[in-house]
Amino acid sequence: MKSKSNVYSLLEVRNLTVYYETVLALDNISINVTEGEIVAMIGPNGAGKSTALKAICGLLNPQSGEILFCGEKINGKKPYELVRKGICLVPEGRRIFYSMTVLENLEMGAYTIDDRLWSMDFRRRKKIKSEVQNLMSKVFDLFPVLKEKLKQRAGTLSSGEQQMLAIGRALMLKPKLLLLDEPSLGLSPNYVEIVFEKIKEVNKEGTTILLVEQNARMALEYADRGYVFEIGKITFEDRAKKLLENDEIKKSFLGER
Repeated sequence: MKSKSNVYSLLEVRNLTVYYETVLALDNISINVTEGEIVAMIGPNGAGKSTALKAICGLLNPQSGEILFCGEKINGKKPYELVRKGICLVPEGRRIFYSMTVLENLEMGAYTIDDRLWSMDFRRRKKIKSEVQNLMSKVFDLFPVLKEKLKQRAGTLSSGEQQMLAIGRALMLKPKLLLLDEPSLGLSPNYVEIVFEKIKEVNKEGTTILLVEQNARMALEYADRGYVFEIGKITFEDRAKKLLENDEIKKSFLGER
């Protein structure tokens, strides 16, 4: 993991505007994510948070503005191209392969490594397969329950275990930037805390994280910085601790009076 004293802007979103047909979803927003951070995007449903993630990972094409990753403009690139560059999305609702086993889901996550095997000689293939096994071992260190249920169908896991699997599958892609869309959605309070602790561990191991979360308090307690969205615009941006202390945010998003 790199020291946070030697950091740079991993992601820059500049003046981004996105429409869904004729409906304005994002209006000239700008976001910056520094290497090694956890950055949270909070706000009401329909404010544009998930739209921002989809634009960043190539699922939506912005009408104007720039998205830069490691200094390179990535507007217009396909999602699979951005995965290879190190951007990976864990979507809302997890989207795991329910009829496949835990092992098969994790193996699917390593496809950007496995698809290099066909053009390699035996020695290099062996090295790549070893790389996949090493990545899987790291996932099991982070989520021991997945190793215990390796042969179990993913659809039979609890909601919390499914979220762990979705994150584990994403980590098999070796992301530089992990995008998380509503990681606490549908989880019991106990699992919400467990999942956020795991997100913190992933970050400590060197993965930068940008997350969308309805549980504003939990997100800001674990994040370094935050952006507050309202109807397609960013209305607040600050250190997470400062946002937690902001009276307007307390009233609007944290349920405090």
